[in-house]
Amino acid sequence: MAAIVQGIGAATALSSPNSGKVFFSSNGSLLEKKRTFFVVRSEGKSSFGLNQHLSRGAKQLVTNAVATAADKGAASTASKPGHELLLFEALREGLEEEMDRDPRVCVMGEDVGHYGGSYKVTKGLAEKYGDLRVLDTPIAENSFTGMGIGAAMTGLRPVVEGMNMGFLLLAFNQISNNCGMLHYTSGGQFKIPIVIRGPGGVGRQLGAEHSQRLESYFQSIPGIQMVACSTPYNAKGLMKAAIRSENPVILFEHVLLYNLKERIPDKEYICNLEEAEMVRPGEHVTILTYSRMRYHVMQAAKTLVNKGYDPEVIDIRSLKPFDLYTIGNSVKKTHRVLIVEECMRTGGIGASLTASINECFHDYLDAPIVCLSSQDVPTPYAGTLENWTVVQPQQIVTAVEQLCK
Repeated sequence: MAAIVQGIGAATALSSPNSGKVFFSSNGSLLEKKRTFFVVRSEGKSSFGLNQHLSRGAKQLVTNAVATAADKGAASTASKPGHELLLFEALREGLEEEMDRDPRVCVMGEDVGHYGGSYKVTKGLAEKYGDLRVLDTPIAENSFTGMGIGAAMTGLRPVVEGMNMGFLLLAFNQISNNCGMLHYTSGGQFKIPIVIRGPGGVGRQLGAEHSQRLESYFQSIPGIQMVACSTPYNAKGLMKAAIRSENPVILFEHVLLYNLKERIPDKEYICNLEEAEMVRPGEHVTILTYSRMRYHVMQAAKTLVNKGYDPEVIDIRSLKPFDLYTIGNSVKKTHRVLIVEECMRTGGIGASLTASINECFHDYLDAPIVCLSSQDVPTPYAGTLENWTVVQPQQIVTAVEQLCK
């Protein structure tokens, strides 16, 4: 393995690429490139009230809100500029563009080579770039994650794929003690520009061990940035930004979103790693969410609008650090906050977000923060039971109604 990494280094010992790129927000506006890194405090308290038990009326809801029918405006998308891609194709396009742009970018992981990855994110890359830049590894997450960190220390920009996010628990020591801390423990002598990515989340009856949501595990590691993609547009933009970042970045992808289709621009763009996305402006309540739950929230939002409510929906995207500027402006406007996540309730992203909002914007709140999270149980294999462990749209509707009383 050491010889292979040395071979990669020899083959890619070229000058660094142009770093003067500008970042674009999700709406295409120019943003200043952020170079600071913040650590979000994670000592959260449980919010009041609403637990995760479904009401009897929830049985009539569509539980898999990801594959909902297209809106009426979707019929005209064929005439819009850009090209349509599925989310996994957008990830691949972003990765391929960065590999074309920077010869230091390489990929490693199980079956990422000629098989094309378990979800085909790396399909065709081995044939184009060769086995030195798209490296198939043994089933040894601790070893190849450590190899990727070592490659990053020597100047490469590796993208490490975990076939499933749950498997990366085997590499937790490498990610926590090396990936997150080496820049500090080396006195700044080493940078670790590595991207660790892979599928996770609940869905498709993958069982408890393959339905992990590891954002709660990784959020307390100093020096790590975490982002979660939810659309083809931000999947590509976040992938490109993560590869160019000087910080180690964990990119969370949801297994139920890979086949989500969207038209994205033909021109190059990058999403800011520390910026949330305003999905729907509103006045009555701020709903903070990310990843798959974005679609459960938007399904609930249609019901809420019909009932006279005007929810503001924000996809936080950056799980660490939080975009407290966008979140804070929304809280100051609506004065009520509902957090919807697929992560576990105990020690999850929602708990950290609750603590941050209470610490920074407590005076602007007219009601306690409500957090809807997955139940603290292993994810069942049975599909009906699996649906009952995660937040459903009817729970979101009920929470908003109670919050706005």
